[in-house]
Amino acid sequence: MQKIEDSLVNGLSIDGALGVALGDWKSGMCLGFKGTNSSAFPEEKLELAVASNTEVIRAKMRAVESLKFTEAIEEILIILETQYHLIRLIKAVNGLFFYLALDREKSNLALARIKLNQIEADLKV
Repeated sequence: MQKIEDSLVNGLSIDGALGVALGDWKSGMCLGFKGTNSSAFPEEKLELAVASNTEVIRAKMRAVESLKFTEAIEEILIILETQYHLIRLIKAVNGLFFYLALDREKSNLALARIKLNQIEADLKV
């Protein structure tokens, strides 16, 4: 089991990671973040990214509910021209999510998803 700080350090070690954060989509709060402070994604934008993406999660939750899907959302993927943004909902703690920004040229999306899944499984809150 990892603490939040360890999870963020491990998230930032994923190839191509620009920044990683842990957020609460129910409150919009950022519980922690780490970044490379790259010009592509300055570290100070991570808290804003968490707050903004809580709205993305809430919208998707409403869509799932209105469509009467019975499965839970695991991940939301946003693809920009030069970046991937992964939002991974944490199964063990309702309301929490990881946010991971990746450089598309330097990352392997499949491996990043596997690693983020493992980090989520090891998280202790």
